[in-house]
Amino acid sequence: MALMANLYVGASGLTTSQNALNTTAHNLSNMDTVGFTRQQVSQGTSFYNTLDTRTDRISWTQIGNGVNYNNCKQVRSVFLDKAYRLESGRYEFYDISTKALEEIEDQLQEMNGYEFAQTLNNLWVAVQELDKDPCSAVTQSALVTRANEFIARAQSVYDGLVAYQDNLDSTVQTMVDDINSIGDRIRELNEDIVEIESGKQEHANDLRDERNLLLDKLGAYGKIDYQEDIFGNVTILFEGSSFVTSDHVNHIGVDVKLGSSVGYATPYWEYAAQTEVDQNGNKVVTSIEGAYVYDLTQTISTAINTDIGKLKSVLLARGDHNATYHDISEDTDYYNSSIANSVIMNVEAEFDQMIYNITTAINDIMKSAGSNPAILDPTKGDASDFTLFVVANPEDTLIYDIGEDYPAGTVTTGFTVANTQLNPLFLKDPTLFTFRTIDGSEDNATTTKLKAAFTAEKYTLNPNVATKNSFVSYYNSLVSQVANSGDVYNSIKSAQEQTVSSVESAREQIVGVSSDEELEFMIMFQNAYNASSRYINVVSEMLEHLVTTLGS
Repeated sequence: MALMANLYVGASGLTTSQNALNTTAHNLSNMDTVGFTRQQVSQGTSFYNTLDTRTDRISWTQIGNGVNYNNCKQVRSVFLDKAYRLESGRYEFYDISTKALEEIEDQLQEMNGYEFAQTLNNLWVAVQELDKDPCSAVTQSALVTRANEFIARAQSVYDGLVAYQDNLDSTVQTMVDDINSIGDRIRELNEDIVEIESGKQEHANDLRDERNLLLDKLGAYGKIDYQEDIFGNVTILFEGSSFVTSDHVNHIGVDVKLGSSVGYATPYWEYAAQTEVDQNGNKVVTSIEGAYVYDLTQTISTAINTDIGKLKSVLLARGDHNATYHDISEDTDYYNSSIANSVIMNVEAEFDQMIYNITTAINDIMKSAGSNPAILDPTKGDASDFTLFVVANPEDTLIYDIGEDYPAGTVTTGFTVANTQLNPLFLKDPTLFTFRTIDGSEDNATTTKLKAAFTAEKYTLNPNVATKNSFVSYYNSLVSQVANSGDVYNSIKSAQEQTVSSVESAREQIVGVSSDEELEFMIMFQNAYNASSRYINVVSEMLEHLVTTLGS
């Protein structure tokens, strides 16, 4: 009987070796498949037949029944998977931030091949020339021409920044759609994996590969936390909120009305938004307060993992409106919480502040000079009309809600980039402002004030910067700030890229398929298969010999 049982030992060896060969072949055939995880056969001893249990022996007398094929498992590291998804998300965050700063540098340095810094310098030169000969029609006309050029090019720069904001905004909906589709597919894979593995006969390894690849992609979009239950379902938290459950996906919606004053896309959790049913029976979102996916006022820090995901980076870089000098000058706390984290809004506000300061300073000096009508030609108009710059649309207002000191209400935009133009009276007659005193002599006092206004160092970029600049140096400081920030972000991005590469290499050593290693396994399993075959032949010959001997 024991000899007949030995046939089971050989048969189990054949079966297990064949399964191992199939797994090895599967690994080799998918060596270049993206997201494939190396599979490995798990083997164990089969049950034992106990022949003798006498207590006078050291151990029972048992005979084995061969090897047992347990399962085919994936070779993965949970720790490296989570580390890769976290670090790749952080890399994507700084990659977007770096690209945004590079685009801003391009907008500030060049416009159709002509640097804005040169335009600002031309205005400064025109002021200097005017001081040399205030009553010259040539120098007066040059000042008007350079001032008009200055405003036109400033508006071009600002429009470029706004256009880039719009471009970033257009990617938000696509990203949100992709995140939702990833969540839907993971839920479908959860169902398929549970169905296949519920019989505990096989592992849905290829489906798990697809699910792991989707988790990698999801990790690039934002901060994720996930875990797998005993049934094989993976539940996911996205940015701290429930995203994929065992039987449901909480979709992210995109609002363009309630979350931004200029119609920028704002991601929110659909399940948390306040809704009502309209007269047609359709569900309408009435408020997304408390449903925001991101709190963009948080401090960006690696220590607390608030610098993860390209969707958040896009939202931060874009901001939620087209910033002006009001965002810097009226409330420091509001600036720090809502503007400083956005690279585009920060530059927009600082750039607009420069235009506001320059236009306001020039106008104030001209108003001061114009307070004495004798300086002007009384036949050409009221002295109060003779300012170089005017608000294009005085009725334009902005809506702000920036704290107790500045409650929600209408605030006149004033001299913003978008709302400033040269006085049409000066376009018709550049010599309208005569720069003469009551006795007909040159008004050097006014031109001297204009020069002093350009060189007075009393302007800071934002509330967090102590260095004071003049009109001449302000723009250079603004460009330097962007360049320095770009260098910092680029350094972090490079370091993060190395981290991701290191983690990915470590993970690939575990999950990746090595052709040399698999060929070694193939030879080993082939030899094991041949050994089991020879073992069966030997047992068969022994049985034949015994049967022949007993029969004779």
